[in-house]
Amino acid sequence: MAHDSHNIIVVGCSDEDMTRAVNLIIDTKGGISAVNDEDESYTLALDIGGIMTNRDGFKVAKEYQEIDNFVKDSLGSTLSSPFMTLSFMALLVIPEIKLSDQGLFDGRSFHFILPCRGENL
Repeated sequence: MAHDSHNIIVVGCSDEDMTRAVNLIIDTKGGISAVNDEDESYTLALDIGGIMTNRDGFKVAKEYQEIDNFVKDSLGSTLSSPFMTLSFMALLVIPEIKLSDQGLFDGRSFHFILPCRGENL
């Protein structure tokens, strides 16, 4: 959920797993997904702008808890809120280091730290 840019944020250890995760998001027209290298996957569809849904809140909360547990238990995340952390990192207007489609961005000095593809921005 990249609120400012509505880009897909993906983190992973292999191109194959990251591709599978992104394709799940594309298939559901937005949302959250997680996969492991054993072909196990979870998806939470957020079909309104990729960040909201009009489905029953209790069902959505249950699905979110399942995917959150999967990321922590099966993928080994030690973050208390892995998806919210990634979502927050995509907000370029908040100081410190942020993640964007152009690379890592320092909001305090307002410049890119590690631009993508070696570009000098």
